[in-house]
Amino acid sequence: MAKIISGKEAAALVKPGSSLMLSGFLVVGAPVYLIDCLVENGVDSLHVVTISTDYDNKGVGCLITSKQIESLQVSHIGTNRTTQKQYKNKEISIEFVPQGILVERIRTAGAGLGGFYSPVGVGTTVAEGKETLEENGKIYILERPILADVAFISAKKADKLGNLVYRRTARNSNPSMAMGATITVAEVDEIVEPGEISPERVGTPGVFVDYLVKKGA
Repeated sequence: MAKIISGKEAAALVKPGSSLMLSGFLVVGAPVYLIDCLVENGVDSLHVVTISTDYDNKGVGCLITSKQIESLQVSHIGTNRTTQKQYKNKEISIEFVPQGILVERIRTAGAGLGGFYSPVGVGTTVAEGKETLEENGKIYILERPILADVAFISAKKADKLGNLVYRRTARNSNPSMAMGATITVAEVDEIVEPGEISPERVGTPGVFVDYLVKKGA
């Protein structure tokens, strides 16, 4: 059974220098309340794994603006000028990872696999320093798993066992990130009793969720 905690308690799980996964894309499906709690907490020197840094003062961008992030593994920073500025000024280090590859590297970690081979990025900077494999005349790049200390994710609803239900495209990277961290905290709109969620609607089984936080609590 997942433990129900406050946003403040969740933020305290993230220590200086921790690796942290933050779900969502351009704020959709992002744990906005938990991010705000991190900003209030002030924990810094974070390594963040996320698809996008959202906007300067919204979503993941709040942590960029407050200079709590030291390094990123990310796919998209085009909507956040503060990220671009800090990167150009060498205030933050970034590994750019194609979105599908990023999510698959996270899922691979959760599945206990040692990596996977992909043709994406062959002949580009994405392939630099990586092992390759030739199969049937085609080159593939070895992509290694990404495992984080903590994942903050977001869902529409949870039961007290930690089973999660997502709303439409807000599902995005949430299921994979739930698998890809040692500790997973889910921010949800509603918490119901076990049995109130149909098994067919469960997007992430409770076995992957350690803590629940009701938005605003």
